[in-house]
Amino acid sequence: MLKVQNIIKNYGKLQVLKGIDLHIQKGEIVSVVGASGAGKSTLLHIAGTLDRPDSGKVFIAGQEVTSLNEKQLAAFRNEKIGFIFQFHNLMAEFTALENVCIPAFIGNKPEKEVKERAKELLEMLNLQHRMNNLPSQMSGGEQQRTAVARALINSPSIIFADEPSGNLDSKNAQELHRLFFTLREKFDQTFVIVTHNEELAAMADRKLVMQDGFLVKTDGIHQN
Repeated sequence: MLKVQNIIKNYGKLQVLKGIDLHIQKGEIVSVVGASGAGKSTLLHIAGTLDRPDSGKVFIAGQEVTSLNEKQLAAFRNEKIGFIFQFHNLMAEFTALENVCIPAFIGNKPEKEVKERAKELLEMLNLQHRMNNLPSQMSGGEQQRTAVARALINSPSIIFADEPSGNLDSKNAQELHRLFFTLREKFDQTFVIVTHNEELAAMADRKLVMQDGFLVKTDGIHQN
């Protein structure tokens, strides 16, 4: 599902990633842990096509994405990749339903089909009573679940999550963590999750440890 080959990334004179190789299978939930500054988020952003490496290649669902131009990359990202961030990044002026629909509308999908899919996802995430609410009218946990629904609207091949529970209290964080595994069971989703939350990291099929720009350790049931 995801293959990363010898990824190197520099910001000025600072080498952030120093030759990362990684292979993640379809349906895996993989956590990426390490101290601040280890390169976790940089790896996530490059693997998720939000940033480009200085050298190396990234393959997603068999497509080598590092060679795509910006227009091709935007289309691929919209169709194949979902993102969940620490802050939900919902559009304040749109309802929960409208926020969830946005990626599908960008992909020019039929409005009726999109709204039906968005309603199904919100109902599955126990947000049926919040569909017409603005983000300011929802709790933090509800906002983050809305962001999860938005990430799922285009049925992506893989979902990248950067500190997804970092802004939630412990109860909502636990609910979000369990949700990822429910989604994997229901949709065979693949998740790559950068987190400082030890509980979430330990729940994953595999835990990758980053240190000083290197992948130094892999713990879990799948070894590459």
